[in-house]
Amino acid sequence: MPEINSLPTPDPTEPNRQPAQPSAAPQANLRGAACSPAQPDPCQPGAVAADDGNLAAMSPRGETARSGSWTRDMLISLAISLFIILFLYQPVRVEGTSMLPHLADQDRLFINKFVYHFESIQRGDVVVFLYPRDHTKSYIKRVIALPGDRLRIVQGTVYLNGRKLKEPYVPSRFRDDRSVPEMTIPQQECWVMGDHRNISSDSRDFGPVPISLIYGKAAFVYWPVDQAGVVH
Repeated sequence: MPEINSLPTPDPTEPNRQPAQPSAAPQANLRGAACSPAQPDPCQPGAVAADDGNLAAMSPRGETARSGSWTRDMLISLAISLFIILFLYQPVRVEGTSMLPHLADQDRLFINKFVYHFESIQRGDVVVFLYPRDHTKSYIKRVIALPGDRLRIVQGTVYLNGRKLKEPYVPSRFRDDRSVPEMTIPQQECWVMGDHRNISSDSRDFGPVPISLIYGKAAFVYWPVDQAGVVH
């Protein structure tokens, strides 16, 4: 700390007058205040008015620790994301146009592989299943009827348990006039159909699908990007 001269200058006209001696106590107090590490002098060149915690955070060691924490958090997030994608969800590609207008040919989407271990299949779910006549192939269709439901189709109009089924997911231009006699869906089986009824090969052709062949629920389209979104 720069020394500050606090002593008065002697008057040459008073040669016998002795300079006043500064008090020792104030010097001790001043020196003690200036040298205290807990109270840095703001006049001292290079002095930093910060507490110990802030000084540690601004030190190279603190920056390294913060960087390491950020890297660790990123790695944990990446591991969780990979676990979800690889074990809970599966990417699939749509081949064909039987699910238009909601799913187009070559769309990429994630299917939830474990959802039906925790909840029941619902009417309206878009599911992926092994083709009953060839288990090397997979189909994607919409669930129309569940086990125990009474179903009949009259010239393209679906009746479920005696009532006309509302199907807002099927545009009028995609409807057809096929009919199916009334039947009761067997236990452990579902009736599935494509949204593009004119061209879809579904339960009207190969019958109800065993629930044991259903291995996923369509969850989210991720490609193309402009069509990305939740599957309804």
